[in-house]
Amino acid sequence: MKRRLSVVMRRQVAIGKRLARVPRRCRAPLRGTRGPMTLRYAAWSFVSAMAGLLAISELTILLGHPLLIGSLGASAVLLFGATESPLAQPRNLVGGHVVSAVVAVVVVALLGSTPLSMALAVCTSIFLMNLTHTTHPPGGATALIGVQGAVGPSFVLLPVLTGALILLVVACFTNNVVYHRSYPRHWL
Repeated sequence: MKRRLSVVMRRQVAIGKRLARVPRRCRAPLRGTRGPMTLRYAAWSFVSAMAGLLAISELTILLGHPLLIGSLGASAVLLFGATESPLAQPRNLVGGHVVSAVVAVVVVALLGSTPLSMALAVCTSIFLMNLTHTTHPPGGATALIGVQGAVGPSFVLLPVLTGALILLVVACFTNNVVYHRSYPRHWL
């Protein structure tokens, strides 16, 4: 009994020490270093994102099925505004959205659409994206959107996979047609 109590007390002390270190570990410089941003890069980000999102909107009209979801707007930020980011590469874009969409469909089928299931879908998506090396922050939004909308299996194909692939095609074109950009850095 004393031994068990001793182990519990040591764990509590260790947890207390870790908690005491949290404020110190959160310290960081007020300003970080930033690479130079040119007007040309920013303007091309604007034009490219416009092209990508309008392409999705046009296909929505042709198919008669809504394809533009909020998480694709967040993907546009990465694909057209941070092309060098590892999180913007094709594997992450497509894989992150698809993994998260599948999670949303499974969570809705098992648990429905509740605040708990929404949180579970997002954290499960993060977990699986990390394990599969497909981390794409907008994927978390895809999972949340899917559970909020109580989606079915078709959600994975339309709008998620289709929208991600349209953005990928536009990103490959617009980020390589000009000399000051190159995309992707790698496919897998």
